[in-house]
Amino acid sequence: MPDIPQPTRINVQEVRNRSLAAREIVSALSDAMPTIADLWLRINAALSDTPALTAEIKRLVIELAKARRDLANLVAAARATLNADQDAESDPLYYVRDELRAQGHLPPDTWGRR
Repeated sequence: MPDIPQPTRINVQEVRNRSLAAREIVSALSDAMPTIADLWLRINAALSDTPALTAEIKRLVIELAKARRDLANLVAAARATLNADQDAESDPLYYVRDELRAQGHLPPDTWGRR
């Protein structure tokens, strides 16, 4: 069964917007109710984690897309290798070696096919 990427269900921009709105509300409430300033500071500190978390989500989405692309390329190379072997090509492993090199898992080959 193919690995079909699912779209990100989290709207990162909306999360950022809501966090900013919440921090603005906390700031206004803090001015209106200074007697519980310590609580407002704690809430604001918790909300201040949101930008770092949304940045990490974006980074992980990009990393996951690259990992899926690399896997798809390796699967394609493996299939090409199997077909090349079935066709009795002289170097059927060329496709796997080439893809592994392209992904940086093998040193560069200056000679091409064996």
